Amino acid sequence: MKNISIHVPNETNTLKSLILGLPDDFGGTPLIQDCYDPQSRFHVRNNSFPKQGDVTKEMDELLQVFHKYHIKVYRPNNIIGLNQVFARDIGFVIGNHFVVANVIEDRKDEVPAINSITEKMNPDQLLKLPKGAYVEGGDVIIYNKYVFVGVSNQDDCQKFQVARTNYKGFNYLKEKFSHLHFFAFELNKSDTIPEDNSLHLDCCFQPIGEDKAIISPNGFRNKNDVDELIKLFGNENVLLVTSKEMSNMYTNVFSISKNVIISDPRFIRLNDWLEKNGFTVEKVAYNEISKMGGLFRCSTLPLLRE
Repeated sequence: MKNISIHVPNETNTLKSLILGLPDDFGGTPLIQDCYDPQSRFHVRNNSFPKQGDVTKEMDELLQVFHKYHIKVYRPNNIIGLNQVFARDIGFVIGNHFVVANVIEDRKDEVPAINSITEKMNPDQLLKLPKGAYVEGGDVIIYNKYVFVGVSNQDDCQKFQVARTNYKGFNYLKEKFSHLHFFAFELNKSDTIPEDNSLHLDCCFQPIGEDKAIISPNGFRNKNDVDELIKLFGNENVLLVTSKEMSNMYTNVFSISKNVIISDPRFIRLNDWLEKNGFTVEKVAYNEISKMGGLFRCSTLPLLRE
């Protein structure tokens, strides 16, 4: 029975349903050679990689916030020993279509774990990326008629493990959603230094509310892209964050609606700015999960917004 409705026009309309990642059975501390982002490498080396119980506790607290706002939550099928915390990247909704992502080899087993959800959608609304076209959901940000995509050029895709979206993937989306305006932003990449790496676009940029945005200029390769974003939103509507704040995931908050945002209590400067601008901030401690290279937006895959 096809009974799951999908529609995502932007990042901030009132959320009705989503897929939330799974915290259980993520496999414990990986070997250093099995890490595929600089945050994880750093914490493995420093013996500070998160423990299973802490990851489960943090994600359960996030789940309670979604229950508070009466949001329907779907979960992937659990695969023992596989990290399934970051559901954002394995698929994403643009308008009325669900795009099944092509992800790096290390994460390919995460994708079939949501088949039990996608098979309840209208098959005409499912899109699969062609071979060689790579896009992960963290690189795709929708702002009404605009779609911003974090990309890596061919050289970076060959050089960096953290290069996740290529121009072939970008061009496929641009062609499929030709009624929308697409923008490609090349991001700074580093496999080893968290402050020099923007793993996905949502690690350095996110629209919030009606007309505001959080931007980390150091995540972008080209200054002109930052200037264009600031011009689009207006100086008075933008919070600029530093490289250190970017590596702590300041931009990776999550909007339940135009007025309600989930953030981490550690983000004092950000939370003060949000509250001064009239947002309700639901604070959820996510420090341990952040050690794996993602935060709230990374853990969530919205299916239906008003």
